Amino acid sequence: MKFSAALFAGLASAAAISPRAAPSSLTIVSVSTSGNGCPQGTVSTTISPDRQILTVGFDSFYTYIGPGTAVSDRTKNCQLHLNLKYPAGFTYAVIQSTYHGYALLETGVTATFFSTYFFSSDAAKTTTTRTTLTGGGEWAAGNVYTRVDAVPNASIIYAPCGTTSILNLNNRVALTSTNSKAAGEVSTDDQTVDLTQQIHFNWLSC
Repeated sequence: MKFSAALFAGLASAAAISPRAAPSSLTIVSVSTSGNGCPQGTVSTTISPDRQILTVGFDSFYTYIGPGTAVSDRTKNCQLHLNLKYPAGFTYAVIQSTYHGYALLETGVTATFFSTYFFSSDAAKTTTTRTTLTGGGEWAAGNVYTRVDAVPNASIIYAPCGTTSILNLNNRVALTSTNSKAAGEVSTDDQTVDLTQQIHFNWLSC
């Protein structure tokens, strides 16, 4: 299964920055990962041609719950450390996540997707988004989903101006259940359905 991520850059202090189109170049210098949801070699990254979206693909982000499954299968985590290179005079902030994938959730099972963002230069400032899928109905037999989760304006965190800082993205998928006999999974049903998260950028001038 692939878990993609598209990252949006946002608004910084009005006194220091102003809205601006995306920079003429954006390069992923390096990506490192940690966590049981992304063993080494299972993560891919791409940047959209307009440099507004970063897509991160995870090939091992499977979660399961129900009879015959292990407790450790119920939650998976993957932390990415992204070193992005772009021209001077720009800043950005993560403002939205779009989740797309496949889920099979029987009645009583809930899937929750968490994403936490912060820059290494100021790790004390973090923002977290969360979205859920509630089992039963269209999810009982398995279905493809798309969910958009925006970062509240008051929680947007900006990259520091005048320096390069590592963007850290911590993704977690957790399955919970109120029915011990119910089963659930967030995975992939075949090679055509990938679990993805897109993170979009809104560029600004410093």
